[in-house]
Amino acid sequence: MPTQKRRHSKSRVGSHWHSRKLRQPALSTCPQCGALRLPHTVCTGCGSYKGSTVLTEKKKEKKRA
Repeated sequence: MPTQKRRHSKSRVGSHWHSRKLRQPALSTCPQCGALRLPHTVCTGCGSYKGSTVLTEKKKEKKRA
């Protein structure tokens, strides 16, 4: 396995990792309900994607004791 010939400085290593910083995700609004969502994903508020309803809400039934 090859080994390095010279040691890289801390600033050179830091500049390599500089582009991998955490960034805010790009958010867009849902055209149907107006909730914030990630682009190209199903809306968690209304369950729509590209103008059609993909997910439906599940109603929880109460357990009778």
